[in-house]
Amino acid sequence: ISVRTFAASTAVKLNFFLKRILHQSDSVEYASKRICAFEGSTVEISCTYTYPPWISYKKTVVQREFWFTKLKDKNPLDLREDPDYAGRVTYHFSEKNQSSLTISDLTDSDADEYRCKTTWWGRDFPGTTLTVVGLQLSSVCSVIMEGSSVTLTCSCDANPAAKFRWYKNNQTLLLEDQSLILRSVQRSDSRKFHCVAENKLGEAASDYVFINVEYPPETSSVSVSPSAEVLEGSSVTLTCSSDANPAANYTWFKDNRPLLSEDKVHFSSIRSEHSGNYSCKSENKHGQSSSTPLLLDVQYPPRIPSVSVFGKISKGSSVTLTCSSDANPAANFSWFKKDEDSPKASGPNWTISDLRAEHSGFYYCEAENRRGSLNSSLHLIEAETGWFFQKCVSADVISMISQWGRCEFVDLLVLQLNTSPDINSPSAETEAAEEQLELHYSSIHFSKNQEEFGFKKSAEAKK
Repeated sequence: ISVRTFAASTAVKLNFFLKRILHQSDSVEYASKRICAFEGSTVEISCTYTYPPWISYKKTVVQREFWFTKLKDKNPLDLREDPDYAGRVTYHFSEKNQSSLTISDLTDSDADEYRCKTTWWGRDFPGTTLTVVGLQLSSVCSVIMEGSSVTLTCSCDANPAAKFRWYKNNQTLLLEDQSLILRSVQRSDSRKFHCVAENKLGEAASDYVFINVEYPPETSSVSVSPSAEVLEGSSVTLTCSSDANPAANYTWFKDNRPLLSEDKVHFSSIRSEHSGNYSCKSENKHGQSSSTPLLLDVQYPPRIPSVSVFGKISKGSSVTLTCSSDANPAANFSWFKKDEDSPKASGPNWTISDLRAEHSGFYYCEAENRRGSLNSSLHLIEAETGWFFQKCVSADVISMISQWGRCEFVDLLVLQLNTSPDINSPSAETEAAEEQLELHYSSIHFSKNQEEFGFKKSAEAKK
């Protein structure tokens, strides 16, 4: 073989060898051509590439590697510079010409074809196609009544097929089926549920579904605040409550008569007439429930006591005085004679069985409970004549008779002058004139003949 022939043959073989090296090095291989991942999960896409180690007798060096899905100004756009992927992509490169792309928090818009790129090759190679699938959790019931059955279904389009896990209030349930069946649900099952689908490419969690178990009102009750004894003039609130879903509407009743439609009854300054039995009715679309009546007992001190006289007021007769007063709790009564400290009797009734002269005088009763006490007005008993006057006379008259008193304290009065003037006395006419008194009253009780006279106008009483 000639030298020329050998040289030519060698050049052909070298050229073929160089072309083969270039052809073999100019390639990209992807670990997976298709990947299906769950929405919200993290996915990793990897590739292995080759390139000619020498070009024009110079060793080649890869200066830049990146991943892209779209072009910008006809050039591949690095995902790290794409605002749609900001903070969600990371690259990893190895010395074995391997590159990987990691995308976190996948969304529907991330579904695309991903390709890796180096600075030295000009050809475009097919990449890895990513499909992002959502995970859906559905219930077959719109209104869930207590005691009914509920089916929750977790659906996901994944390849490879996904396995499922179920959670109740973020606590794992021992169930791996695609459907979760709750039989005879109770109100305690009103919780949030979600499922997680998983395959070898990753996992994704569904949105939460809240199971809202509905039921009619139960255990309606009335409470009072403050819970201590209710005092007149205080602020009091009655509250109606019940266990119901959906929440109940309330109607209040006082002594079985409708009062108002609110969940609370508020008294800013409660009065005695507010006392009574209060109850409420709780109602929603599934039923109703009524509370047990609550007795609201408003306590207050005794009102002004009144005194009544029963029996004939005459010497030796039997007379009963009765004292009454509106009070809560009920009042205790004591009878007193004016200017004496010790009570003459206790109880609402005081009977003087043998009326004598020494019984004459001013009397009053005292009504008392633990909220306070109050005295009646003065009452004058005169055993000699039996006169019994009711209402108020002038302060001058009271002063002349008893040297005591303000008119407002006197309600019942007997006016008695012990002796009649001696008509045979020379001064009788003068004395009678001096002793004329002007009385103002609205009614007179004359017990001697058991007759009662009512007067609307002022009258004169002369001795």
